[in-house]
Amino acid sequence: MAGMIVVGYSSGSFGRTCLEHGIDEARRRGTDLLVINAVSEARGQRYAEADEIVQIQERLSSSGVKFRITQPIGTTPAEELLNAMDDPEAELLIIGMRRRTQVGKLLLGSTSQYLLVECRKPVLVVKPEP
Repeated sequence: MAGMIVVGYSSGSFGRTCLEHGIDEARRRGTDLLVINAVSEARGQRYAEADEIVQIQERLSSSGVKFRITQPIGTTPAEELLNAMDDPEAELLIIGMRRRTQVGKLLLGSTSQYLLVECRKPVLVVKPEP
């Protein structure tokens, strides 16, 4: 592997935006792409369903980028993404960030904020266009 871009994927527009940015970065850098379907169900996120996984695979296959998709169960999204970024080949983490109220941040914490602080490598935070 000549390098790797790691994408934190969750179902919906944030996940699709992360995926597209991941494809662009992998093409630009000539690297592979690791898509991790790691979500926090406690925060209302949901795993991509089988039909959505098929769509993701089709999109990635048509992009020409070498890829892998994983769906870990039993770890938190932050743990899984940070573990992937510990790989020496990992160059960049791409995540989405949702806007939440101050009370929401206090009660639920912020996986994105945690990743920004804890990840030792560059992190690209994206959001869908309005």
